[in-house]
Order: sequence, then C-alpha cells, then structure tokens
Amino acid sequence: MALGLLWLGLHLLGALQVHAQSSTPNLIPAPPLSRVPLQPNFQDDQFQGKWYVVGLAGNAFSKEELGTFTMYSTTYELKDDHSYNVTSILLRDQRCNYFVRTFVPSSQPGQFSLGNIKAYSGLQNYTVRVAATNYNQFAIVFFKKVSQNKEYFKTTLYGRTKELTPELRENFIRFAKSLGLADDHILFPVPIDKCIDGE
Repeated sequence: MALGLLWLGLHLLGALQVHAQSSTPNLIPAPPLSRVPLQPNFQDDQFQGKWYVVGLAGNAFSKEELGTFTMYSTTYELKDDHSYNVTSILLRDQRCNYFVRTFVPSSQPGQFSLGNIKAYSGLQNYTVRVAATNYNQFAIVFFKKVSQNKEYFKTTLYGRTKELTPELRENFIRFAKSLGLADDHILFPVPIDKCIDGE
C-alpha cells in the first residue's frame, strides 16, 4: 500500500507516464545533464524550506491532457548528512495527499539522487539538479528519471510565494524551451490555499 502511494506521488508530480505512453509514444528526448545548468556554489542550508510550484514543464504531459492543474508545495528539510527529506503536498479529489522522499547529494553540490530507489518498482534512475536559485524568491529545478527504459524529465519553477514576477516566469519558459519543450508542455498551476498552506 505504502509503495503504491509513493509511486502514485511520483505519477502526480510530473511523470504521468501511463497517459503519456498511450498518447505520446514518442517522448521528447531528455537532454544530457551536461546541458542542464547547475547553480554555482549551491548552499543547501539556504535552499531548504517551503517552495510553491509556480511553473511546471515536462515531456510526459501537456496542458491539454492535464486541464486545470492546481498548485502544490514542496518542503525541503536538510538533514545532518546533507540529504533532504522532501515532502510535497497536493490537493487531489478534495483531499490532501502527502508524498515524502529523500534526495541524496551527489559529488556535485546542487545535484541529488532519489534515496532508496529500489523501493520504486521499475525506476532505474532519478536525478534532481538545481539549475538556478536566489534562495529567497525562486528556484528552477530539473528532474530526470529513467523508468522501464524510458526517459522522463520535468523542470519546476519554485517560488517562496505563490506569485512570481513576469520576468521570472519568462525566464522559466525560455529555460523549458531550451530543453526542447514546446508551449504545450509548459504550464503554470492555479494558486490555491487548501492543503498547501497547512503546517
């Protein structure tokens, strides 16, 4: 049951692969990590805390498929070993869904892998890369996973608040397009209060 809920969480957080496999058999290829920027001098203590998902783009979904998509929040809690406990809270069917996982640091500051990956059936690789952040306002984070020999990727625009400047949103759109994504694969979730503002 717990494993099923965790996989459901991955599904909700951008994978949406069942639908993608039936509707988009030819996924937009994931870029190599060498093409994805990495925040210089990443400060893990400053990055921790609560972020709202203000923008979302990926190769496994489209605006048309998702329709109206509501904002969710993700909180990074730094542990002594410099990994993060990461909790995302989503509103689904009028209920708050909590999805918890661990991001383990790599040799490159700002890049992480998913902890306990063997617990996720079919998941072969999962990489998280902080592309850019100023810590107190926004962050752009890149996620890439390999599941059942298919590569999925997404990028999120995080905000410390639910609204970001038009300039930051435009920068996010340009970044997503630099990864090969088109307008139809870039969306801005509708801000909500329920669940994501609860402590």
